[in-house]
Amino acid sequence: MRVLAELRLYICNEFISSLPSRRIRSWFYSHIMKFRIYPGSSIFMHCTFDCAGGLTIGKHSVIHQNCRIDPRGGIIIGETVAISQEVIILTADHIVNSPNFAGRERQVIIEDFAWIGTRATILPGIRIGRGAVVAAGSVVTKDVPDFFIVAGVPAKKIGERVGSLAYGEPYSRLFQ
Repeated sequence: MRVLAELRLYICNEFISSLPSRRIRSWFYSHIMKFRIYPGSSIFMHCTFDCAGGLTIGKHSVIHQNCRIDPRGGIIIGETVAISQEVIILTADHIVNSPNFAGRERQVIIEDFAWIGTRATILPGIRIGRGAVVAAGSVVTKDVPDFFIVAGVPAKKIGERVGSLAYGEPYSRLFQ
């Protein structure tokens, strides 16, 4: 069984993620990887995943290319969310002071209209609130409240967004 699971992951990350067909990738992600992807959402090319299952993406959300997504602890992405290139979303880590280096998994939730900037890292157990913005290169170590704009390592509040967001679906590309 483990060999089949590892083979599925290898095929996903090495072959499927490189196909210039969003439809084929979406079919594979939904039917073989068991991700729940709602209509109008896109996962661009060259994204890698740490396991099958555990990922839900709401309507009209986009995960841009070269992201690392670790759904072992569960990831819920809301509607109209923009996740920029090379973002890392982690749901599993190790307990630093554990004598046997025990692992743990904690769910990540990214709510509607959130925007995650290029090369940001979201650590396990984090909630990114509705309309929140995570600036490029930030490392999110604590929950981000609704409409907050955070930046830095670790990410800290640098501003707030307007509270009434009503923009439409993110763009998609033909070969991404």
